[in-house]
Amino acid sequence: MSHWIALALAFASLLAAAHAATLGVVYTEGGFVQGTKKQIGILSPSYIDTFKGIPFGSAPGVLEKAESHPGWSGTLKATEFKERCLQATLTQTDTRGELDCLYLNIWVPHSGKSVSTNLPVMIWIYGGAFIFGGAQGANFLDNYLYDGEELALRGNVIVVTFNYRLGPLGFLSTGDANLPGNYGLWDQHMAIAWVKRNIAAFGGNPDNITIFGESAGAASVSLQTLSPYNVGVFKRAISQSGVGLSPWAIQEDPLFWAKEIGRKVGCPIGDTAALSNCLRITDPRALTLAYKLDLSNLKYPVVHYLAFSPVIDGDFIPDDPIHLFHNAADVDYLVGVNNMDGHLFAGMDLAVINEPLKKISPAEVQKLVKDLTLPKGSSGMDLAYNLYTSNWGPNPEQELMKKTVIDAETDYIFLVPTQEALAHHYMYARTGRTYSYLFSHPSRMPLYPSWVGADHADDLQFIFGKPFGNTLAYRPQDRDVSGTMIAYWTNFAATGDPNKGPSKVPATWLPYDTQYGQYLEINKDVTYKSMKQGLRSPYVRFWAQTYRNLPNL
Repeated sequence: MSHWIALALAFASLLAAAHAATLGVVYTEGGFVQGTKKQIGILSPSYIDTFKGIPFGSAPGVLEKAESHPGWSGTLKATEFKERCLQATLTQTDTRGELDCLYLNIWVPHSGKSVSTNLPVMIWIYGGAFIFGGAQGANFLDNYLYDGEELALRGNVIVVTFNYRLGPLGFLSTGDANLPGNYGLWDQHMAIAWVKRNIAAFGGNPDNITIFGESAGAASVSLQTLSPYNVGVFKRAISQSGVGLSPWAIQEDPLFWAKEIGRKVGCPIGDTAALSNCLRITDPRALTLAYKLDLSNLKYPVVHYLAFSPVIDGDFIPDDPIHLFHNAADVDYLVGVNNMDGHLFAGMDLAVINEPLKKISPAEVQKLVKDLTLPKGSSGMDLAYNLYTSNWGPNPEQELMKKTVIDAETDYIFLVPTQEALAHHYMYARTGRTYSYLFSHPSRMPLYPSWVGADHADDLQFIFGKPFGNTLAYRPQDRDVSGTMIAYWTNFAATGDPNKGPSKVPATWLPYDTQYGQYLEINKDVTYKSMKQGLRSPYVRFWAQTYRNLPNL
Protein backbone atom coordinates (compact mmCIF):
# COMPACT_ATOMS: atom_id res chain seq x y z
CA MET A 1 0.00 0.00 0.00
CA SER A 2 2.83 2.45 0.89
CA HIS A 3 4.30 1.81 -2.58
CA TRP A 4 1.09 2.97 -4.27
CA ILE A 5 0.83 6.01 -1.97
CA ALA A 6 4.37 7.00 -2.90
CA LEU A 7 3.57 6.62 -6.60
CA ALA A 8 0.42 8.68 -6.20
CA LEU A 9 2.31 11.46 -4.40
CA ALA A 10 5.01 11.44 -7.04
CA PHE A 11 2.40 11.68 -9.80
CA ALA A 12 0.66 14.54 -7.96
CA SER A 13 3.98 16.33 -7.63
CA LEU A 14 4.70 15.99 -11.34
CA LEU A 15 1.19 17.16 -12.19
CA ALA A 16 1.56 20.18 -9.91
CA ALA A 17 4.93 21.02 -11.42
CA ALA A 18 3.42 20.96 -14.86
CA HIS A 19 0.94 23.62 -13.77
CA ALA A 20 3.29 25.49 -11.44
CA ALA A 21 2.72 29.21 -11.05
CA THR A 22 5.94 30.98 -12.00
CA LEU A 23 6.82 34.37 -13.39
CA GLY A 24 9.54 33.00 -15.64
CA VAL A 25 11.52 35.78 -17.32
CA VAL A 26 10.55 39.27 -16.09
CA TYR A 27 11.21 42.50 -17.98
CA THR A 28 12.58 45.38 -15.86
CA GLU A 29 13.86 48.83 -16.82
CA GLY A 30 17.40 47.40 -16.95
CA GLY A 31 16.53 44.34 -19.02
CA PHE A 32 15.24 40.80 -18.62
CA VAL A 33 15.78 38.89 -15.34
CA GLN A 34 15.19 35.26 -14.50
CA GLY A 35 15.16 33.92 -10.97
CA THR A 36 14.45 30.53 -9.45
CA LYS A 37 11.12 28.88 -8.75
CA LYS A 38 10.29 26.62 -5.81
CA GLN A 39 7.30 24.47 -4.90
CA ILE A 40 6.14 24.22 -1.29
CA GLY A 41 3.87 21.28 -0.47
CA ILE A 42 2.55 18.54 -2.72
CA LEU A 43 -1.23 18.06 -2.71
CA SER A 44 -2.08 21.77 -2.32
CA PRO A 45 1.18 23.38 -3.33
CA SER A 46 2.26 26.98 -3.11
CA TYR A 47 5.04 28.42 -5.20
CA ILE A 48 7.61 31.14 -4.80
CA ASP A 49 9.79 32.93 -7.33
CA THR A 50 13.06 34.30 -5.97
CA PHE A 51 15.26 36.85 -7.72
CA LYS A 52 18.67 37.53 -6.17
CA GLY A 53 21.19 40.14 -7.20
CA ILE A 54 19.25 42.54 -9.43
CA PRO A 55 21.25 45.79 -9.82
CA PHE A 56 19.42 49.00 -8.97
CA GLY A 57 22.45 51.32 -9.16
CA SER A 58 25.89 51.47 -10.75
CA ALA A 59 29.06 50.90 -8.74
CA PRO A 60 29.21 54.23 -6.86
CA GLY A 61 32.22 56.48 -6.71
CA VAL A 62 33.90 56.96 -3.35
CA LEU A 63 31.86 59.46 -1.28
CA GLU A 64 29.60 60.25 -4.21
CA LYS A 65 25.91 59.67 -4.90
CA ALA A 66 25.28 56.57 -6.99
CA GLU A 67 23.97 56.72 -10.55
CA SER A 68 21.20 54.60 -12.04
CA HIS A 69 22.27 51.28 -13.48
CA PRO A 70 22.66 51.41 -17.30
CA GLY A 71 21.09 47.97 -17.79
CA TRP A 72 22.31 44.78 -19.44
CA SER A 73 21.86 42.76 -22.59
CA GLY A 74 20.34 39.31 -22.71
CA THR A 75 18.69 37.76 -19.66
CA LEU A 76 20.25 38.33 -16.24
CA LYS A 77 20.35 35.13 -14.17
CA ALA A 78 19.26 36.46 -10.79
CA THR A 79 20.05 33.37 -8.73
CA GLU A 80 22.77 34.33 -6.22
CA PHE A 81 23.11 36.96 -3.50
CA LYS A 82 25.66 39.64 -4.36
CA GLU A 83 28.43 40.89 -2.10
CA ARG A 84 27.43 43.31 0.63
CA CYS A 85 28.72 46.87 0.50
CA LEU A 86 32.35 47.42 1.52
CA GLN A 87 32.60 47.44 5.31
CA ALA A 88 34.77 46.37 8.20
CA THR A 89 34.65 42.79 9.40
CA LEU A 90 33.18 42.22 12.86
CA THR A 91 36.71 42.18 14.31
CA GLN A 92 37.34 45.50 12.49
CA THR A 93 40.80 44.31 11.46
CA ASP A 94 39.97 43.78 7.77
CA THR A 95 37.28 44.60 5.22
CA ARG A 96 34.67 42.58 3.39
CA GLY A 97 32.30 43.40 0.56
CA GLU A 98 32.66 45.49 -2.58
CA LEU A 99 32.11 49.01 -3.88
CA ASP A 100 29.87 47.50 -6.59
CA CYS A 101 27.15 46.48 -4.16
CA LEU A 102 23.85 48.14 -5.09
CA TYR A 103 21.76 45.04 -5.68
CA LEU A 104 18.35 43.90 -4.45
CA ASN A 105 16.51 40.61 -3.93
CA ILE A 106 12.81 39.81 -4.43
CA TRP A 107 10.56 36.99 -3.16
CA VAL A 108 7.20 36.60 -4.94
CA PRO A 109 4.65 34.06 -3.55
CA HIS A 110 1.95 32.35 -5.62
CA SER A 111 -0.94 30.21 -4.42
CA GLY A 112 -2.67 27.76 -6.69
CA LYS A 113 -1.98 27.59 -10.41
CA SER A 114 -2.01 31.29 -11.28
CA VAL A 115 0.74 33.83 -10.71
CA SER A 116 0.12 36.57 -8.18
CA THR A 117 -0.91 40.07 -9.15
CA ASN A 118 -1.33 43.34 -7.24
CA LEU A 119 0.35 42.02 -4.07
CA PRO A 120 1.39 44.30 -1.19
CA VAL A 121 5.15 44.96 -1.21
CA MET A 122 7.43 45.01 1.86
CA ILE A 123 10.94 46.48 1.47
CA TRP A 124 13.40 45.61 4.24
CA ILE A 125 16.17 47.97 5.45
CA TYR A 126 18.75 46.18 7.61
CA GLY A 127 20.36 47.47 10.77
CA GLY A 128 23.92 47.29 12.08
CA ALA A 129 24.75 50.72 13.59
CA PHE A 130 25.20 52.14 10.06
CA ILE A 131 28.52 50.24 10.10
CA PHE A 132 27.74 46.56 9.44
CA GLY A 133 25.12 44.60 7.53
CA GLY A 134 23.85 43.32 4.22
CA ALA A 135 20.66 42.53 2.33
CA GLN A 136 20.75 38.81 3.13
CA GLY A 137 21.79 39.21 6.77
CA ALA A 138 23.93 36.87 8.82
CA ASN A 139 23.97 33.28 7.72
CA PHE A 140 24.80 29.74 8.78
CA LEU A 141 25.53 27.84 5.57
CA ASP A 142 22.50 28.56 3.33
CA ASN A 143 20.27 29.79 6.16
CA TYR A 144 20.20 33.58 5.80
CA LEU A 145 18.57 35.74 8.48
CA TYR A 146 16.86 38.04 5.96
CA ASP A 147 15.62 35.30 3.64
CA GLY A 148 12.16 36.58 2.69
CA GLU A 149 10.58 33.22 1.81
CA GLU A 150 8.66 32.48 5.03
CA LEU A 151 7.40 36.06 5.38
CA ALA A 152 6.32 36.20 1.73
CA LEU A 153 4.50 32.86 1.76
CA ARG A 154 2.82 33.20 5.16
CA GLY A 155 1.78 36.82 4.68
CA ASN A 156 1.08 36.72 0.93
CA VAL A 157 3.30 39.72 0.29
CA ILE A 158 6.26 40.43 -1.97
CA VAL A 159 9.44 40.87 0.10
CA VAL A 160 12.39 42.93 -1.12
CA THR A 161 15.81 43.34 0.52
CA PHE A 162 18.72 45.47 -0.74
CA ASN A 163 22.24 46.68 0.05
CA TYR A 164 23.21 50.23 0.96
CA ARG A 165 26.59 51.79 1.78
CA LEU A 166 27.80 51.90 5.38
CA GLY A 167 30.40 53.43 7.67
CA PRO A 168 32.59 56.24 6.30
CA LEU A 169 31.73 55.30 2.70
CA GLY A 170 28.02 55.67 3.41
CA PHE A 171 27.84 58.51 5.90
CA LEU A 172 31.09 60.50 6.19
CA SER A 173 30.38 64.22 5.89
CA THR A 174 32.23 67.50 6.30
CA GLY A 175 28.95 69.15 7.22
CA ASP A 176 28.96 71.32 4.10
CA ALA A 177 28.61 71.04 0.32
CA ASN A 178 32.09 69.55 -0.13
CA LEU A 179 31.00 66.23 1.40
CA PRO A 180 27.28 66.47 2.20
CA GLY A 181 27.03 62.84 3.35
CA ASN A 182 23.91 60.62 3.52
CA TYR A 183 25.14 58.47 0.63
CA GLY A 184 23.65 55.41 2.34
CA LEU A 185 20.26 57.14 2.63
CA TRP A 186 20.38 58.04 -1.08
CA ASP A 187 21.14 54.36 -1.85
CA GLN A 188 18.06 53.36 0.15
CA HIS A 189 15.92 55.90 -1.68
CA MET A 190 17.23 54.67 -5.04
CA ALA A 191 16.29 51.07 -4.18
CA ILE A 192 12.80 52.08 -2.99
CA ALA A 193 12.24 54.15 -6.15
CA TRP A 194 13.42 51.23 -8.33
CA VAL A 195 10.86 48.99 -6.65
CA LYS A 196 8.17 51.63 -7.17
CA ARG A 197 8.92 51.71 -10.92
CA ASN A 198 9.43 47.99 -11.53
CA ILE A 199 7.51 45.89 -9.00
CA ALA A 200 4.32 45.67 -11.07
CA ALA A 201 6.20 43.38 -13.48
CA PHE A 202 6.75 40.99 -10.55
CA GLY A 203 3.08 41.00 -9.52
CA GLY A 204 3.35 43.76 -6.92
CA ASN A 205 1.20 46.82 -6.37
CA PRO A 206 3.42 49.93 -6.75
CA ASP A 207 0.80 51.94 -4.86
CA ASN A 208 0.95 49.65 -1.81
CA ILE A 209 4.57 49.65 -0.66
CA THR A 210 5.64 49.30 2.99
CA ILE A 211 9.22 49.95 4.08
CA PHE A 212 10.31 48.25 7.29
CA GLY A 213 13.54 47.85 9.21
CA GLU A 214 15.25 47.29 12.55
CA SER A 215 17.74 49.35 14.60
CA ALA A 216 19.74 51.54 12.17
CA GLY A 217 17.36 50.18 9.53
CA ALA A 218 14.41 51.33 11.64
CA ALA A 219 15.89 54.81 12.01
CA SER A 220 16.47 54.76 8.24
CA VAL A 221 12.81 53.88 7.70
CA SER A 222 11.82 56.81 9.90
CA LEU A 223 14.14 59.21 8.07
CA GLN A 224 12.87 57.99 4.69
CA THR A 225 9.32 58.85 5.79
CA LEU A 226 10.48 62.32 6.84
CA SER A 227 12.42 63.17 3.67
CA PRO A 228 10.59 65.33 1.12
CA TYR A 229 12.01 63.09 -1.62
CA ASN A 230 9.70 60.24 -0.58
CA VAL A 231 6.34 61.98 -0.35
CA GLY A 232 3.94 59.72 -2.25
CA VAL A 233 6.56 57.04 -2.98
CA PHE A 234 5.42 54.48 -0.39
CA LYS A 235 2.27 54.06 1.64
CA ARG A 236 3.33 52.58 4.98
CA ALA A 237 6.34 52.16 7.26
CA ILE A 238 7.40 49.97 10.20
CA SER A 239 10.25 50.89 12.57
CA GLN A 240 11.50 48.18 14.92
CA SER A 241 13.80 49.60 17.65
CA GLY A 242 14.87 52.90 16.16
CA VAL A 243 13.50 56.21 14.84
CA GLY A 244 14.87 59.39 13.34
CA LEU A 245 14.67 61.04 16.78
CA SER A 246 16.97 58.44 18.40
CA PRO A 247 20.09 60.11 19.88
CA TRP A 248 22.31 58.03 17.56
CA ALA A 249 20.27 58.51 14.37
CA ILE A 250 21.71 61.92 13.45
CA GLN A 251 25.41 62.83 13.64
CA GLU A 252 25.47 66.39 14.95
CA ASP A 253 29.22 66.98 14.53
CA PRO A 254 30.19 65.18 11.30
CA LEU A 255 33.24 67.38 10.66
CA PHE A 256 34.90 66.12 13.86
CA TRP A 257 34.74 62.55 12.57
CA ALA A 258 35.68 63.52 9.00
CA LYS A 259 38.84 65.13 10.39
CA GLU A 260 39.56 62.03 12.48
CA ILE A 261 39.42 59.89 9.34
CA GLY A 262 41.48 62.49 7.45
CA ARG A 263 44.24 62.39 10.07
CA LYS A 264 44.45 58.62 9.97
CA VAL A 265 44.74 58.39 6.17
CA GLY A 266 47.07 61.39 5.81
CA CYS A 267 44.72 64.01 4.36
CA PRO A 268 44.90 67.75 5.11
CA ILE A 269 42.22 68.72 7.60
CA GLY A 270 42.42 72.51 7.75
CA ASP A 271 40.15 73.07 4.75
CA THR A 272 37.03 71.01 3.97
CA ALA A 273 37.50 71.29 0.19
CA ALA A 274 41.05 69.93 0.38
CA LEU A 275 39.96 67.29 2.92
CA SER A 276 37.09 66.07 0.74
CA ASN A 277 39.20 65.98 -2.43
CA CYS A 278 41.83 63.92 -0.64
CA LEU A 279 39.32 61.52 0.92
CA ARG A 280 37.70 60.82 -2.45
CA ILE A 281 40.98 59.59 -3.94
CA THR A 282 41.98 57.56 -0.87
CA ASP A 283 41.79 53.77 -0.96
CA PRO A 284 38.17 53.04 0.14
CA ARG A 285 39.39 50.12 2.25
CA ALA A 286 41.73 52.43 4.11
CA LEU A 287 38.83 54.83 4.71
CA THR A 288 36.72 51.97 6.04
CA LEU A 289 39.39 50.77 8.46
CA ALA A 290 40.25 54.29 9.62
CA TYR A 291 37.24 54.14 11.94
CA LYS A 292 37.10 51.50 14.63
CA LEU A 293 34.33 51.18 17.19
CA ASP A 294 36.29 50.10 20.26
CA LEU A 295 33.99 48.09 22.51
CA SER A 296 36.29 47.75 25.51
CA ASN A 297 37.62 50.19 28.11
CA LEU A 298 35.21 52.90 27.00
CA LYS A 299 35.20 56.15 28.96
CA TYR A 300 31.53 56.78 28.13
CA PRO A 301 28.57 54.61 27.05
CA VAL A 302 29.07 52.99 23.64
CA VAL A 303 26.11 54.87 22.14
CA HIS A 304 28.24 58.06 22.24
CA TYR A 305 30.87 56.51 19.95
CA LEU A 306 28.64 55.76 16.95
CA ALA A 307 30.34 58.12 14.54
CA PHE A 308 28.86 57.55 11.10
CA SER A 309 25.14 58.06 10.73
CA PRO A 310 22.86 60.38 8.73
CA VAL A 311 23.31 64.15 8.89
CA ILE A 312 21.08 67.16 8.42
CA ASP A 313 22.32 68.02 4.95
CA GLY A 314 19.74 70.64 3.96
CA ASP A 315 18.63 68.36 1.14
CA PHE A 316 17.58 64.77 1.81
CA ILE A 317 17.23 65.64 5.50
CA PRO A 318 16.55 69.37 5.20
CA ASP A 319 16.02 70.09 8.91
CA ASP A 320 16.05 68.51 12.34
CA PRO A 321 13.87 65.38 11.96
CA ILE A 322 11.52 66.62 14.69
CA HIS A 323 10.42 69.37 12.26
CA LEU A 324 9.78 67.04 9.29
CA PHE A 325 6.79 64.95 10.38
CA HIS A 326 4.49 66.82 8.00
CA ASN A 327 6.16 64.82 5.21
CA ALA A 328 4.80 61.61 6.77
CA ALA A 329 1.24 62.90 7.19
CA ASP A 330 -0.19 60.32 4.77
CA VAL A 331 2.07 57.40 5.73
CA ASP A 332 0.64 54.66 7.98
CA TYR A 333 3.26 54.09 10.69
CA LEU A 334 3.74 51.08 12.98
CA VAL A 335 6.59 51.46 15.47
CA GLY A 336 7.84 49.89 18.67
CA VAL A 337 10.72 48.60 20.78
CA ASN A 338 11.85 45.48 22.61
CA ASN A 339 11.39 45.63 26.37
CA MET A 340 15.15 45.23 27.03
CA ASP A 341 16.49 46.80 23.84
CA GLY A 342 19.23 48.44 25.88
CA HIS A 343 20.61 45.18 27.27
CA LEU A 344 23.08 44.67 24.42
CA PHE A 345 24.55 48.13 25.02
CA ALA A 346 24.40 47.92 28.80
CA GLY A 347 26.41 44.69 28.61
CA MET A 348 29.17 46.56 26.76
CA ASP A 349 29.11 49.49 29.18
CA LEU A 350 28.84 47.42 32.38
CA ALA A 351 29.71 43.77 31.78
CA VAL A 352 28.85 43.00 35.41
CA ILE A 353 25.12 42.95 34.58
CA ASN A 354 25.61 39.59 32.81
CA GLU A 355 27.84 38.07 35.51
CA PRO A 356 25.68 36.41 38.19
CA LEU A 357 28.57 35.94 40.62
CA LYS A 358 29.62 39.59 40.46
CA LYS A 359 27.84 42.46 42.16
CA ILE A 360 27.02 45.87 40.80
CA SER A 361 27.37 48.88 43.09
CA PRO A 362 25.19 51.99 43.36
CA ALA A 363 28.24 54.02 42.34
CA GLU A 364 28.48 52.12 39.03
CA VAL A 365 24.80 52.75 38.32
CA GLN A 366 25.23 56.42 39.20
CA LYS A 367 28.24 56.79 36.87
CA LEU A 368 26.31 55.26 33.97
CA VAL A 369 23.41 57.66 34.55
CA LYS A 370 25.91 60.53 34.79
CA ASP A 371 27.45 59.57 31.45
CA LEU A 372 24.06 59.28 29.74
CA THR A 373 23.10 62.75 31.01
CA LEU A 374 26.49 64.34 30.31
CA PRO A 375 25.16 67.36 28.34
CA LYS A 376 23.06 68.51 31.29
CA GLY A 377 25.67 68.11 34.01
CA SER A 378 24.98 67.30 37.66
CA SER A 379 21.40 68.55 37.66
CA GLY A 380 20.44 66.09 34.92
CA MET A 381 22.32 63.27 36.59
CA ASP A 382 20.73 63.86 40.01
CA LEU A 383 17.18 64.00 38.63
CA ALA A 384 17.67 60.89 36.48
CA TYR A 385 19.38 58.87 39.21
CA ASN A 386 16.67 59.71 41.74
CA LEU A 387 13.96 58.67 39.27
CA TYR A 388 15.54 55.36 38.30
CA THR A 389 16.37 54.36 41.87
CA SER A 390 13.07 55.48 43.43
CA ASN A 391 11.92 51.85 43.80
CA TRP A 392 15.17 50.54 45.26
CA GLY A 393 14.48 50.88 48.97
CA PRO A 394 17.32 50.71 51.52
CA ASN A 395 18.72 47.31 50.39
CA PRO A 396 18.03 46.75 46.68
CA GLU A 397 18.62 43.29 45.25
CA GLN A 398 21.28 42.79 42.60
CA GLU A 399 18.76 41.81 39.95
CA LEU A 400 16.82 45.05 40.48
CA MET A 401 19.99 47.16 40.29
CA LYS A 402 21.13 45.46 37.11
CA LYS A 403 17.68 45.85 35.54
CA THR A 404 17.84 49.55 36.40
CA VAL A 405 20.91 49.92 34.17
CA ILE A 406 19.12 48.16 31.31
CA ASP A 407 15.97 50.25 31.80
CA ALA A 408 17.95 53.50 31.70
CA GLU A 409 19.78 52.55 28.50
CA THR A 410 16.62 51.16 26.87
CA ASP A 411 14.73 54.36 27.64
CA TYR A 412 17.48 56.73 26.51
CA ILE A 413 18.59 54.88 23.34
CA PHE A 414 15.28 53.48 22.09
CA LEU A 415 12.02 53.75 24.03
CA VAL A 416 11.68 57.48 24.73
CA PRO A 417 12.59 58.69 21.21
CA THR A 418 10.18 56.08 19.84
CA GLN A 419 7.38 57.43 22.00
CA GLU A 420 8.19 60.94 20.81
CA ALA A 421 8.10 59.81 17.17
CA LEU A 422 4.73 58.15 17.75
CA ALA A 423 3.31 61.34 19.25
CA HIS A 424 4.65 63.51 16.42
CA HIS A 425 3.39 61.15 13.73
CA TYR A 426 -0.06 61.07 15.31
CA MET A 427 -0.21 64.86 15.69
CA TYR A 428 0.82 65.57 12.09
CA ALA A 429 -1.14 62.72 10.47
CA ARG A 430 -3.81 63.42 7.86
CA THR A 431 -4.71 59.99 6.45
CA GLY A 432 -1.82 58.16 8.12
CA ARG A 433 -2.62 55.79 10.98
CA THR A 434 -0.33 55.19 13.97
CA TYR A 435 0.29 51.92 15.86
CA SER A 436 2.60 51.22 18.80
CA TYR A 437 3.96 47.96 20.23
CA LEU A 438 6.27 46.53 22.89
CA PHE A 439 7.96 43.19 22.05
CA SER A 440 8.65 41.23 25.25
CA HIS A 441 9.27 37.59 24.27
CA PRO A 442 12.37 36.77 26.38
CA SER A 443 15.82 36.25 24.94
CA ARG A 444 17.08 32.66 24.85
CA MET A 445 20.79 33.52 24.87
CA PRO A 446 22.36 30.97 27.25
CA LEU A 447 25.05 33.46 28.29
CA TYR A 448 22.49 35.88 29.71
CA PRO A 449 20.77 35.74 33.12
CA SER A 450 17.31 34.13 33.06
CA TRP A 451 15.60 37.43 33.89
CA VAL A 452 16.69 39.13 30.66
CA GLY A 453 13.72 40.03 28.45
CA ALA A 454 13.67 40.74 24.72
CA ASP A 455 17.11 42.03 23.80
CA HIS A 456 18.01 44.25 20.87
CA ALA A 457 17.45 42.38 17.56
CA ASP A 458 15.65 39.46 19.26
CA ASP A 459 12.59 40.22 17.11
CA LEU A 460 14.37 39.61 13.79
CA GLN A 461 14.21 35.82 13.87
CA PHE A 462 10.45 35.97 14.43
CA ILE A 463 9.51 38.47 11.74
CA PHE A 464 11.46 36.41 9.19
CA GLY A 465 9.80 33.16 10.31
CA LYS A 466 12.89 31.27 11.49
CA PRO A 467 10.94 29.14 14.02
CA PHE A 468 9.02 27.59 11.10
CA GLY A 469 12.12 26.74 9.08
CA ASN A 470 14.04 25.14 11.97
CA THR A 471 11.59 23.25 14.17
CA LEU A 472 14.30 21.60 16.28
CA ALA A 473 15.87 24.87 17.42
CA TYR A 474 12.60 26.54 18.40
CA ARG A 475 9.68 25.81 20.72
CA PRO A 476 5.97 25.81 19.80
CA GLN A 477 5.61 29.12 21.68
CA ASP A 478 8.28 30.63 19.41
CA ARG A 479 6.24 29.62 16.36
CA ASP A 480 3.21 31.26 17.98
CA VAL A 481 5.16 34.51 18.39
CA SER A 482 6.47 34.35 14.84
CA GLY A 483 3.04 33.63 13.39
CA THR A 484 1.51 36.49 15.36
CA MET A 485 4.13 39.01 14.24
CA ILE A 486 3.97 37.96 10.59
CA ALA A 487 0.15 38.21 10.66
CA TYR A 488 0.09 41.71 12.16
CA TRP A 489 2.95 43.01 10.02
CA THR A 490 1.62 41.70 6.70
CA ASN A 491 -1.98 42.70 7.44
CA PHE A 492 -0.67 46.19 8.10
CA ALA A 493 1.25 46.10 4.82
CA ALA A 494 -1.87 45.01 2.97
CA THR A 495 -4.44 47.37 4.49
CA GLY A 496 -2.80 49.85 6.88
CA ASP A 497 -4.61 48.11 9.75
CA PRO A 498 -2.78 45.18 11.47
CA ASN A 499 -6.15 43.61 12.31
CA LYS A 500 -7.47 43.50 8.73
CA GLY A 501 -6.06 41.47 5.90
CA PRO A 502 -5.46 37.89 4.81
CA SER A 503 -4.13 36.69 8.19
CA LYS A 504 -6.04 35.96 11.39
CA VAL A 505 -4.71 37.72 14.50
CA PRO A 506 -5.13 36.76 18.19
CA ALA A 507 -6.37 40.14 19.46
CA THR A 508 -7.49 43.53 18.20
CA TRP A 509 -4.65 46.05 18.02
CA LEU A 510 -6.04 49.51 18.74
CA PRO A 511 -4.40 52.51 17.07
CA TYR A 512 -2.21 54.87 19.09
CA ASP A 513 -3.30 58.32 20.21
CA THR A 514 -1.60 60.88 22.43
CA GLN A 515 -4.37 60.88 25.04
CA TYR A 516 -4.02 57.24 26.09
CA GLY A 517 -0.82 56.08 24.40
CA GLN A 518 -2.23 52.68 23.44
CA TYR A 519 0.25 49.92 22.59
CA LEU A 520 0.15 46.17 22.04
CA GLU A 521 2.50 43.97 24.05
CA ILE A 522 3.67 41.11 21.82
CA ASN A 523 4.81 37.83 23.36
CA LYS A 524 3.64 34.19 23.41
CA ASP A 525 0.30 35.09 25.03
CA VAL A 526 -1.34 37.86 22.98
CA THR A 527 -4.96 38.38 24.14
CA TYR A 528 -7.26 41.37 24.63
CA LYS A 529 -5.31 42.00 27.85
CA SER A 530 -2.20 42.70 25.74
CA MET A 531 -3.56 46.13 24.78
CA LYS A 532 -2.06 48.58 27.29
CA GLN A 533 -1.61 52.30 27.79
CA GLY A 534 1.07 54.85 28.72
CA LEU A 535 4.26 52.84 28.15
CA ARG A 536 6.73 53.90 30.90
CA SER A 537 5.07 57.31 30.90
CA PRO A 538 6.92 58.77 33.96
CA TYR A 539 10.26 58.04 32.28
CA VAL A 540 9.08 59.33 28.92
CA ARG A 541 7.93 62.57 30.54
CA PHE A 542 11.26 62.92 32.32
CA TRP A 543 13.46 62.55 29.23
CA ALA A 544 11.16 64.34 26.78
CA GLN A 545 10.21 67.27 29.03
CA THR A 546 12.05 67.68 32.34
CA TYR A 547 15.48 66.62 31.11
CA ARG A 548 15.24 68.36 27.74
CA ASN A 549 14.28 71.68 29.38
CA LEU A 550 17.38 71.69 31.57
CA PRO A 551 20.14 74.04 30.32
CA ASN A 552 22.98 72.45 28.36
CA LEU A 553 26.46 72.82 29.82
